[in-house]
Amino acid sequence: RETPSKRGVRVLTGLGKYFREADKHRRGFLPQAAFKEALQVFHLDMPEGDLEALWLALDDSRSDQVDYGEVTPTAFGEMSEQRKEFVRKAAYMKLDFTKTESVPVADIRKCYCAK
Repeated sequence: RETPSKRGVRVLTGLGKYFREADKHRRGFLPQAAFKEALQVFHLDMPEGDLEALWLALDDSRSDQVDYGEVTPTAFGEMSEQRKEFVRKAAYMKLDFTKTESVPVADIRKCYCAK
């Protein structure tokens, strides 16, 4: 049985991937219809009024599109400093294959794709 936190991580990473795939022009923005569709695909149902309020918070420029990089911080809030520090350490430990406390660019390239 999946724990709520594991489901949350799976949904957030899945949403990010879905947003990137829906963004055919790779501009980093989605129209409202694509955003609503993504929420339905991931079973993130909410009343229409709440959805409109979330959309207004995300689309602060009133351009009828949102920067999908802003969805997580806007909808779920920023990570605490303690959590950010944990993520930094975990990421660094994963990159430091040789445990030398030094990470060459070649090792970063093995794990990271900027696309």
